[in-house]
Amino acid sequence: MQSPSKLSDPSVSSPPNVLGLQGWADLPDCLLHSIVALLDSFIDLTAFASTCRSWHAAFSAYPSKSTFRTILPPLLIRPNVRVQAPDLPSTNGRHKVRICKVIDLANQNRALRCQIPQETFQKMHFCGSSYGQLICCRRGNCLIVDVFTGAEVSPPGLPFSGDSEEEFYFGGTLTAPLASPNCHLLVSTQSSLFDWPVGSDSWSELKLSDARIDQIVEFNGHFIAMDYSQRIYTLQLAPQLGLQEIRTKWWDDMTECPYLRPWLVVCGDMLLIVDHYISFSFGAPVTYKPYRLDMSTKPAKWVEVKKLNNRALFIGGDVRSPPFSCSSPERWGGRSNRLYYAHYSQPWSVHGFGDEADAAWDDSTDPDLVYKRNWYRQLQAFWVYPSMFYSNGQ
Repeated sequence: MQSPSKLSDPSVSSPPNVLGLQGWADLPDCLLHSIVALLDSFIDLTAFASTCRSWHAAFSAYPSKSTFRTILPPLLIRPNVRVQAPDLPSTNGRHKVRICKVIDLANQNRALRCQIPQETFQKMHFCGSSYGQLICCRRGNCLIVDVFTGAEVSPPGLPFSGDSEEEFYFGGTLTAPLASPNCHLLVSTQSSLFDWPVGSDSWSELKLSDARIDQIVEFNGHFIAMDYSQRIYTLQLAPQLGLQEIRTKWWDDMTECPYLRPWLVVCGDMLLIVDHYISFSFGAPVTYKPYRLDMSTKPAKWVEVKKLNNRALFIGGDVRSPPFSCSSPERWGGRSNRLYYAHYSQPWSVHGFGDEADAAWDDSTDPDLVYKRNWYRQLQAFWVYPSMFYSNGQ
């Protein structure tokens, strides 16, 4: 049998742009990109990008990687579940690593894993996850770690005054992929929002006089922040860090948000706020209701979304874990109009929205699961898209 590493049959007519090729590594990017477009799983995409340097470069240059974040489910990282992997190194060159279990909902029979530096468990506190990166901080020191490659970036120390309240971090997020020239790291504490332009020597600080910032998302080209009192702001980075409140009106003429610890999630062209209600009837123990922000009115108003149609949401138990949405989940075996909640013990539970809550509930689900979202010092189970799915701000 002829070796597949050579294109050597002279009797086969070849297009002009592939004449003279010596092997698979020499295939032109246009042809490799057409192959990438046909791949429909994280396993296949990883295998493609890992084939050789030229294929990795072709994948990195693929112009529509953001598409994979809408048609594939995020991966579930379970840092509390260690796996044995004698074939993997025990260090990343600087720190010992913990090998953790990874679950791909589209390929649950495939054993996946990632390597997270042991230091992030023993010495650092979880601050957030963004663009495939873990953000950890402690005593003013921050560390950005790629969840899958282990690559690390160490920002300069935060300009703390030494107050004990600054010991806890309520949020950490990147505004773009690390390789982007306009990437910023934002870190939220009890009384301040800090901004580090990645690669610079210093932070800027925005003092918060009222309520801390708990979440920041990018929506329609703007950064939207939500504080502890569920007030919504537009966030600007230049010419200086600032917040401008978006006045909102709650549903049912309520004067304040009824949710205790909701999260913002970008779902297609909608910005949603979602949380759960405790149910005292038979069936599902909690009911989730999403509301979208209608900014065509002043003040903007939250409008109930009865059904998410062909979309599913993914959230974790830590308030700082970013939520995700994907479209047409049936293509990988999921269900539309569902919420996938990551847990510490049972990997996940599935919830239907509104009237579908009871019908979607699986009675075999662990009855002791907790659905209350909180801020944890240690890393909890979380959803993530690998950094390879992001580039150039996509």
